[in-house]
Amino acid sequence: MGMKDDLEKLKRLETEARSGGGEASVVKQHDAGKLTARERIDHFFDKGSFVELNMFAQHQCKDFGMEKKRPLGDGVITGYGRVDGRQVFLYAQDFTTIGGTVGFSHSQKICNIISIARETGLPVVGLVDSGGARIQEGSGAFTKVFSENIDASGVIPQISAIMGNCAGGGVYSPALTDFIFMVENTSQMFITGPTVIKEVTGRDISMQELGGAKVHSRLSGVVDFIAQDDGVCLDIIKRLLSFLPSNHMESPPYKDNGDPHDRMDEDLLKILPDNPRGIYDMHKIILSIIDNGDFLEVKANYAKNMIIGFARLNGCPVGIVANQPLILAASIDCNASDKAARFIRTCDCFNIPLISLVDVPGYLPGVDEEHKGIIRHGAKMLYAWKEATVPKITCTVRKAYGGAYAAMNSRELGADMVFAWPSSEIAVMGAESAVRILYRKEIGSAEDKDLVMKKRVEEFRDKFVNPYYASSRQQIDIVIRPQETRPQLIRALDILKNKKSVSIAKKHGNIPL
Repeated sequence: MGMKDDLEKLKRLETEARSGGGEASVVKQHDAGKLTARERIDHFFDKGSFVELNMFAQHQCKDFGMEKKRPLGDGVITGYGRVDGRQVFLYAQDFTTIGGTVGFSHSQKICNIISIARETGLPVVGLVDSGGARIQEGSGAFTKVFSENIDASGVIPQISAIMGNCAGGGVYSPALTDFIFMVENTSQMFITGPTVIKEVTGRDISMQELGGAKVHSRLSGVVDFIAQDDGVCLDIIKRLLSFLPSNHMESPPYKDNGDPHDRMDEDLLKILPDNPRGIYDMHKIILSIIDNGDFLEVKANYAKNMIIGFARLNGCPVGIVANQPLILAASIDCNASDKAARFIRTCDCFNIPLISLVDVPGYLPGVDEEHKGIIRHGAKMLYAWKEATVPKITCTVRKAYGGAYAAMNSRELGADMVFAWPSSEIAVMGAESAVRILYRKEIGSAEDKDLVMKKRVEEFRDKFVNPYYASSRQQIDIVIRPQETRPQLIRALDILKNKKSVSIAKKHGNIPL
């Protein structure tokens, strides 16, 4: 047998491996509104750059007739390639091959990819489309993947895209990664499926109602991004990667986008309503100050009273954390606390500076929130801000009251630079509430209670509830004009770019989870 025959055999085996589960399975995948694993890979990577690894891996199960079904690749494609010129590792489960089910060879391929990605300092993306653990091979196939996810956490960006089914123990691998994507109508993830729920509780529920993209993006908060179809999902992943460094030792990627660093926007003077309790959309401020209005919002449909996402200032990626007055008057609740704390820690992992835009009246009051544990959840934000060592800049645009003031990155929690608009109020509580407590006897005995109340509120606001009083206590570094917010943030980032923090010696802290 000569080289020619060897090459023919190689070609035949490569063709067999690339054929997946065959033409009928591919048609079925397309009929379900999904791309095949190889079509997803072709869409994701720069043309011709993908290098496949372990193409000929097979399962070793010899029971239940499985010895007759040993497809090459074992239901998952692994390898690396370039995304906009940057090297990225990837695994893509192939639902056309044994339903993308996970056995030990399948699992080992994924583990190898995550391990080598961690060792080489490159991001890893997982495209999940699986029928779950392969029953014939017994338990334990997933467990090593969880271990690799945990070892890689905080070392390299890990991104999971649920592009079909993800159920049972398999959901914990995506849950251990940094970002999760889902596709509307074609993806779902849950611990126990509709059949089990029907048997245990008697309730009928569809897979989409139980664990579809809408559920996890709006109710559970499990998912960070949702997309209309596979192609859009892959494009958003590429956009997300453009903000992230390849590993924790690198700076996030700079991108010259032509937006002047000294650009000012006079329209910022018109955004805040004259009524201090009036509502407005914080997105308008964010889009005005960042480069070219390019904002990648994370968890956009979950806990909408808190806005988080990635942007650039003078070409450098930043993480934005901002209150949203349109929802719950921007009060912080349990879900918003979790959402922000997770994002703050993610940015800190990957050296992305943080910008806090503050307009918060306090934590959301109410029996439900107290019983849900707002004390514990709210403390997560305090912990995350203090623990973060990246440059942290705070700008209060209207109000910052009580404990929520600290939760949005106060000076005391480690903000490196603190700005405030002239309209800002920084206090334990609003002037009206403070006056009702401090002057309750005087107001209660007055003939004209409204007049006394008004007078005391004006006095209290002039003395205490303004940025100049806070500045006198060094809680604010600069009172800035709204239109100069962008250049002031850029100057601060420039001066903080070489910031070094000395960590207190300890094994690790104990965040209130």
